[in-house]
Order: sequence, then structure tokens, then C-alpha cells
Amino acid sequence: MNIDSKTLVSISEANQNFSKVARLVDQYGSAVILKNNAPRYIVIDFGRLDEAQEASEEEVLASSRRLMERNRAVYEELAK
Repeated sequence: MNIDSKTLVSISEANQNFSKVARLVDQYGSAVILKNNAPRYIVIDFGRLDEAQEASEEEVLASSRRLMERNRAVYEELAK
């Protein structure tokens, strides 16, 4: 997920001004809340929930390749 610097909000600002967070979500689709200057929470538009949970086919294939490469010796042993 790409994070736009315009959507970053400190946790104290989010606590004091949640309507700002809601406006960011309306405008950009998500907002990232920082805790101790590190991304900690994400607020997304409810309509984008399914999109955020689904992995693309490319991501699944890349993960599969990494796992197969990491466990090559085990797969070769099982193939015997």
C-alpha cells in the first residue's frame, strides 16, 4: 500500500480533530495515524474494505515463488 504524506495525522491530532481524519478519508480514500512518529493505524473508507483485504494475483504468485525458493531443498526431497 502506498502512503501519501498528505494523509498522515498524529494520534493526538486525530484524537482532538477526528473530523479532519474523516475528511482525509473522504478525499484520499484512507488516512494513516502516526504514533510516536511511526505509522500505527489506518482508517479506510468502508467501501474499500474488500479491496484492502484482497491480494492481487501478482502478489500471490510472488509470495508462492519466494516460499518455493526458500524451501527448495524440502521440495526436492519430497519429489524423490
